[in-house]
Amino acid sequence: MDDLVKRVLNGDRRAAARMISLIENDEEAKNELMSKIYPCTGHAYIIGITGSPGAGKSSLTDKLVGEIRRGGLTVAIIAIDPTSPFTGGAILGDRIRMQSHALDAEVFIRSMGTRGSLGGLSHATNEAAKVMDALKKDIIIIETVGVGQSEFDIMHIANSTLVVLTPGAGDAIQTIKAGIMEIADIFVVNKSDLDGADRVKMEVEVMLDMKQIDGWRPPVVPTVSLNGKGVQELWLKIMEHKSFLESSGLLLKQRKKRLREEVREIVEHEIRKHVWTAVEKSGEMDKLVAQMMQREMDPYTAAKRLIAAHLQFR
Repeated sequence: MDDLVKRVLNGDRRAAARMISLIENDEEAKNELMSKIYPCTGHAYIIGITGSPGAGKSSLTDKLVGEIRRGGLTVAIIAIDPTSPFTGGAILGDRIRMQSHALDAEVFIRSMGTRGSLGGLSHATNEAAKVMDALKKDIIIIETVGVGQSEFDIMHIANSTLVVLTPGAGDAIQTIKAGIMEIADIFVVNKSDLDGADRVKMEVEVMLDMKQIDGWRPPVVPTVSLNGKGVQELWLKIMEHKSFLESSGLLLKQRKKRLREEVREIVEHEIRKHVWTAVEKSGEMDKLVAQMMQREMDPYTAAKRLIAAHLQFR
């Protein structure tokens, strides 16, 4: 384990991939590994890219990485793909759209399945980002699944969140209805060479005008991921947002808040794992289900009974 940590801290990509696999599989060594690398994290800037399926997030990410690399910064990409509820598998196909960076030693690409997590993110995404941070990557890009109204998890990880819209699909109005307006630091109107792009940009600007904004007003940036048009401006807007967060002290507040939330999430995860491991070993659930089927017990009483039995409190 110490050797694995040492290799990650020395920039070994294979070791980083191995560590992320251990994290995804929730191996027993995971918590100790994360504890060991934690002192070497906190330096990377995290960009979240979200939006509906087919908005061109992966192609946009590919072009954005090219712009970042031209500035000499190193990049890690976490591309989240939906996991099949039937087979448990995921296509993990986003690497296909990022082949132009596959041979760049300073670009680390990792595809991850959601494995049942809601919100368009894998449960292990935050921990994987820490591994990439420890790998000394300057910028970490997290591209979410794109599942509409459950996309809000990204705002709890990313420093800057990009919401990608496209013309011709009612995306702008749907995004406004879904409440995704609230999480965007930057709006990207991708495929802006298509008819209706100006209308999408105008609709978003009108909604921003109607909203009371204190501090940062999310810019609306048109891009064409096919040829990279507008991507340089997008990168400049991301850096402007980073400067705003740093100068206003919001970046520090953001990180403190997220550490508090992270501890809460770890506690919830560990309690859930502890309870269900004990329940599965005891075989209690089958008995409780039989009682509930006969209406001799309700699910709320069953849950309280399990909690009392395995957490020693009522």
